[in-house]
Amino acid sequence: MIPMELLSFFASTRARAGLLSVLAVLMLGLCSLQASASNSAVVFMYHRFGESDMPSTNIQISQLKEHLKELKSGGYKVLPLGKVVEAMRKGEDLPDRTVAITVDDAYRSLYTKAWPLFKEAGIPITLFVATDTVDLGGKKYMNWDQIRELQKAGVTIGSQTKSHPHMTEISLEMVKAELDQANARIKSELGETPTLFAYPYGEYSRAVRDIVAQRGFVAAFGQNSGVVYPGLDPQGLPRFALNETYGGIDRFRLAANALPMLASDILPKDPLIKDNPPAFGFTVARELKGIEQLACFASGQGRVRIERLERRVEVRLRETFPPGRARINCTMPGPNGRWRWFGVQFVIRE
Repeated sequence: MIPMELLSFFASTRARAGLLSVLAVLMLGLCSLQASASNSAVVFMYHRFGESDMPSTNIQISQLKEHLKELKSGGYKVLPLGKVVEAMRKGEDLPDRTVAITVDDAYRSLYTKAWPLFKEAGIPITLFVATDTVDLGGKKYMNWDQIRELQKAGVTIGSQTKSHPHMTEISLEMVKAELDQANARIKSELGETPTLFAYPYGEYSRAVRDIVAQRGFVAAFGQNSGVVYPGLDPQGLPRFALNETYGGIDRFRLAANALPMLASDILPKDPLIKDNPPAFGFTVARELKGIEQLACFASGQGRVRIERLERRVEVRLRETFPPGRARINCTMPGPNGRWRWFGVQFVIRE
């Protein structure tokens, strides 16, 4: 679930970008900002808070406080996730540096440790719930009364299925049952059927995606890094994952200021990989400049070779991915020291 980070690449590429003339930077920056900053948003994903025994899904409270301080003082507009999705659907502009906050799995540490801080800061959040974990009443998870309290305080509640399965490893009939039963349970406890969905582990196939859309979810989110904008599939939207390793304030600030790559014609269309390594490619919008500085990084392989044919980018992987989840992240310089970011997550079966 942890995305590959590109900070060393950022440092070297920023130096190369400085070779551009001041006039060119200003002109390209204005064009690019008009093309994408006014209708894009960064979505962050948290899981646990102050649970140091689970560092891969945990954020330290000191880190969270730094994030909230940055959001309050760094020129961002933090909106409820539903408002971001609605703006995307209607083609409405969003403020530059729009951010939305999500939390997965309903761990109790959200209620006891993090929610008071979010509430004090006036930061809206969306909570994705897998209903079985709440119903089983484990000490690590919130109960329905606590979730209701958050809902009444303005927290949006989304679904993350009934039992939090690996959705590509169960039958499509079971996928339907997971969604339907979770929706019914949430409606029973909270009085509303969720319209936002998060794929457990960020894993899905094209067939799973289609079932999620048929169930009436207006948007569904994975765990691949990237920026939300209207050109993306609303049933496969990205989020930047935060944890102890990738929760430092420099990385948070870098992601919070990210801009979309404006990628289209993305292949393969199905994130459940049949041919390994996948033939991954996409086309970059013509109005974006700096494609010659675009770089891509793959899980376990580092920086990988790419081939460019005008605006088309084809990633050439050196080796196959092992079974499980694999990611490719691509970045390129944007205006005003910001970075364009496009990431995908694949599922590789045994």
